[in-house]
Amino acid sequence: MQNVPTVMRRELAAYFLSPIAYIVAAVFLLTAGLAFGLGTFRAGGEASLRPMFDGWIMVILVFVIPVLTMRLLAEEVRAGTIEMLMTAPVTEVDVVLGKFLGAYVYYLVLLVIMLVYPLILSFFGPVDGGLLACHYLGLLLLGALYISVGLFFSACTPHQMIAVLLSLAVLVLMTFASHALAQKVTGALRALLQQLSIRAHFMDFVRGLVDLNHVVFFLTTTVFFLFLTVKWLEMRRWR
Repeated sequence: MQNVPTVMRRELAAYFLSPIAYIVAAVFLLTAGLAFGLGTFRAGGEASLRPMFDGWIMVILVFVIPVLTMRLLAEEVRAGTIEMLMTAPVTEVDVVLGKFLGAYVYYLVLLVIMLVYPLILSFFGPVDGGLLACHYLGLLLLGALYISVGLFFSACTPHQMIAVLLSLAVLVLMTFASHALAQKVTGALRALLQQLSIRAHFMDFVRGLVDLNHVVFFLTTTVFFLFLTVKWLEMRRWR
């Protein structure tokens, strides 16, 4: 575990030296800014951040994060450096956690920049600090889960575009399709689909509600995908 910070710093340096990272940041901030402007300042609407978080931010992240994570392990696999990276004393857990934290810190930078939107809103009226904290807690948990999914599929293939498409398909299924299907069925199947729906868990944070069940869902699902990534890398070592 002592090698995790080293892998994380290596990944962060790669992000800030890569043009892709700046393109991703520009696209994310541009689309989030459009969602903020069109949702918050629409005629007759309430000056609130909720329209931006009520669906738009999930759509943006579903597309942005797979691009952000596509190279994390796929590039190492393609270049053949993954075996060198996982030489002793660096373990699969060190690599996975270091890569994950590197991407997550970059994601945190984007969230910090997004604070400009509530700052702008504060010129037009008071901003509810508690509600904003709930929004950001939801984003912290959502981003961790999305990054863990992207990291897993980046480990599964040396082709970055395939990693993007697989991550995108799973995130769309878990975020939107499961929620839509839950509205069309009843009984135990409906309860199961709602429990598996990322959107259903995230929306309470948008409403300003912090439910331990939602926090546990995000944390356990994130850990599950990180665990799968570690096991996948272990399989590669013994092939």
